[in-house]
Amino acid sequence: MDLDRNALGEETSPYLLQHKDNPVHWQAWRPDVLAAAKAANKPILLSVGYAACHWCHVMAHESFEDPATAAVMNELFVPIKVDREERPDVDTLYMHALAALGEQGGWPLTMFLTPEAEPFWGGTYFPPEPRFGRPAFRTLLAGVAQAFRDKPADVSKNVQALRDALQRQARPLSGDGIEIELLDRIADRLLREVDTVHGGVGGAPKFPQSGIFELLWRGWKRSGDTKFREPVLTTLEQMAQGGIYDHLGGGYARYSTDARWLAPHFEKMLYDNAELIALMTLVWQETQEPRLAQRIAETVDWLAREMIGPEGGFCASLDADSEHEEGKFYVWNEAEIDRLLGARAPLFKRHYDVTTGGNWESHNILNRLQSPKLQDEATEADLAACRAVLFHAREDRIHPGRDDKILADWNGLMIAALAKASSVFERHDWLDLATDAFTFVAASMTRPDGRLWHSWCGGRPSHPAILDDYANLCRAAVALFEATGDDSYVAQAEAWLAILDRHYWDPANHGYFLTADDTENLIARTKTANDAAVPAGNGTLLGVLARLYAITGETSYRDRADALLRVFAGEASRNFFPLATLLNNVELLSRPLQIVIRGDRDDHATIALRQAIERVSLPNAIISIVAPDAPLPANHPAAGKMMIDRRPTAYVCEGPVCSLPLTDPVALTDDLRQRH
Repeated sequence: MDLDRNALGEETSPYLLQHKDNPVHWQAWRPDVLAAAKAANKPILLSVGYAACHWCHVMAHESFEDPATAAVMNELFVPIKVDREERPDVDTLYMHALAALGEQGGWPLTMFLTPEAEPFWGGTYFPPEPRFGRPAFRTLLAGVAQAFRDKPADVSKNVQALRDALQRQARPLSGDGIEIELLDRIADRLLREVDTVHGGVGGAPKFPQSGIFELLWRGWKRSGDTKFREPVLTTLEQMAQGGIYDHLGGGYARYSTDARWLAPHFEKMLYDNAELIALMTLVWQETQEPRLAQRIAETVDWLAREMIGPEGGFCASLDADSEHEEGKFYVWNEAEIDRLLGARAPLFKRHYDVTTGGNWESHNILNRLQSPKLQDEATEADLAACRAVLFHAREDRIHPGRDDKILADWNGLMIAALAKASSVFERHDWLDLATDAFTFVAASMTRPDGRLWHSWCGGRPSHPAILDDYANLCRAAVALFEATGDDSYVAQAEAWLAILDRHYWDPANHGYFLTADDTENLIARTKTANDAAVPAGNGTLLGVLARLYAITGETSYRDRADALLRVFAGEASRNFFPLATLLNNVELLSRPLQIVIRGDRDDHATIALRQAIERVSLPNAIISIVAPDAPLPANHPAAGKMMIDRRPTAYVCEGPVCSLPLTDPVALTDDLRQRH
């Protein structure tokens, strides 16, 4: 094949298409490209990034658009460009290799591979001239190429060391299980890492870390100790009032560059907002805090307005940059505010931290960190009117680019969050968003044999599904079952689990691999329960299996969950920080709260009982609405329990023990509030 041209114009990924006019002879990650590199005995320069990545754009402008740099790349290497969101399997594999080199991960990921695609050295961003303690990129290219040519023994040594590290990574530390007491100790240890003033974990940069704060929230629900509750409330309040939140258009940015949530990296990712909707909904059930309800509603409005793809499903992200400037779309100067708001400008500026000099690079990021408390009703109405004026004015600006890939795993996260939020807030329109997205994925991103594709873009599906696709969509299916009572969602989850067991399960050492047994062109299969930017598929599946066991009574799901937990149980004693999703689902598996409502789903009394359940924050709740005469699984603790006096009736079951029959919504809420 022809490696002497840029071939990215043939791709559909918005990120790859951003690079189609580079003078670099970029190729996509394809079998024929890898075969050609091997035939030419030429090392590979692998560059991995994503469309919303600011530093990816920086390196592109500095190096990949520079003809002199491109000439060096083309002469010495086969340059391959990968969209990490489109090929998370490729990204994960080489990011693990970078970590094994002792380097800090991040994007753009720059890895040097042998012609056989085995890594031997790498890094992240490299500048065009020496700075930040990093060498100039062109100097680096020449040095790596020379080492590959003149020091084959050293390269082979590195290759073997990284190969061994990748193989070890697929063999996690197993154990007999994880006790609830260990979860309490881990939650207590995590408190030392929390910023008690501004919330969040550690200092700058600061990420939402929704899984960790759910873990702390669960610690509060188990113990009643407010030391676990307060950091969660502080974090959500500070984020809701900080610049990481878009106060005009809704939605959260990926992370904050400072410790107080003021200055974000402005990209908005679907997965962050899905996880935050889920966490805020769980906390709102306890606090009924108006600001949380407002942020959830505004974020869903943003989702519906800006993130639904032309053919269905939710798009991946919005860029950090517009007009080649980070944050330009989102920031303001004082003169603009004065001109647009007139007499109301002083009120708005006081509450949203707008000053002449600005609060970020001579501009103003709107935030309410200095005025966090809700004002009186009239003042808040005035501020809302001001925000509406600014929002409509902002719409005339050049918008950040949208990456309109539909990713199965990220859609699963958002569908599950919307399904739960729709029940809690009684928003049928939110449920419609969730069901429409699920229908699109199930119809358009499924192969004839029932297996999933990972990505949909440019009118066609592509790339083999990974573990996270199945895990998150199974979780979404179960959430939709709990929201609608439609058994077809459970059937779909079971079908996807069967595919996972057939193609992803490790029959020798157990646990699920990230990639299928027939995924091509990968030098290793990774297996982990560590959360990364998104929850780990193995951790998510532990919860899916626990829920399906409760719903169906099939003991094979419980057996599989127990086996899965044993694979990773030892990791909790070694490094628990990245295991939040797994640990949260350990509690669900150990202490499910099975709530059954006997009654017709459309009966007003049944609806009232469901609403009573949603008034309480219950992380381990598994809710089933069962028709009056429909059977429950024989091993369900509420099997045989029926309606009382022909009225819809609820039963709350912990372990094998169920509550007395409850027909009064107030009594049901009271019963649930006494449980931790």
